[in-house]
Amino acid sequence: MLIAQQKLEENIAEYILYMYQVEDVIRAYNFDLDAIIDQYVRPQLPDESFIPQYTNWYKGLIRDMKDQLKQKSGHLLELNEILVELSFLHNTLLGQVNDTKYSGLVEAAQPFIEEFKQKSNLKDKNDVELLFGAMYMKLLLRLQKKEISPETEEAFDAMRIMLAYLAQTYHKMKRGELDFLSN
Repeated sequence: MLIAQQKLEENIAEYILYMYQVEDVIRAYNFDLDAIIDQYVRPQLPDESFIPQYTNWYKGLIRDMKDQLKQKSGHLLELNEILVELSFLHNTLLGQVNDTKYSGLVEAAQPFIEEFKQKSNLKDKNDVELLFGAMYMKLLLRLQKKEISPETEEAFDAMRIMLAYLAQTYHKMKRGELDFLSN
């Protein structure tokens, strides 16, 4: 909860990946709030005083996931809305603003995005959703302590750099620091 708040303010890409992980944790515990708190949250907290906050936060997420029929798969509406904003920003940077730095990053990452798209079950997703799919897959591989080949690491790096630039630009946009009309 506290990590999510910090990531939401500082790095939208990390926030989305963190929340994907939280959704999977909730599913792994079969939406059992007591088990999540006792077995997952409590061992990570340095202080028991945070338990009520985390309990309320997870209770809300569980409710939202059930209300939005996300018990088996998919992501919360809030996360999908952010993905739409990021996709719009991606298209704006490429089409209307013609951000040459971003265009170069996209060009470097595009072959890897296409390859990931062909190998994944995300064929109907746009480039931004594919980036998050790839980065989440990398996170899961790391958590499972699976080896990542140098070629795959190169692909992940190109996509990560593109996503990092997009995330930084997103935060500038949210703070009102971008002027799309001057380009």
